[in-house]
Amino acid sequence: MYSVYIIYSQKIDKYYIGFSSNVQDRLIKHNRNSKGFTSAGKPWILVYKEAFDNKKDAMARENQLKKWKNRDRLETLIKSGSEHPD
Repeated sequence: MYSVYIIYSQKIDKYYIGFSSNVQDRLIKHNRNSKGFTSAGKPWILVYKEAFDNKKDAMARENQLKKWKNRDRLETLIKSGSEHPD
């Protein structure tokens, strides 16, 4: 099982969209000292996730969400989505 997830950083007021087979483990890695986009935004919090049966579908959904490039649309999904973080 794979999940598409959205995490949020209040520090930089940004969202990050990704996918993983273990969202909780991936969130821990985002909040560790690592390089890349998420390093500047710690702490990140999980605000949304969707489950998928396979990696291909999760990757397709991740790409779809990243193409939106519209914060309002993303926040509407987060607020009214059928999947909620644990």
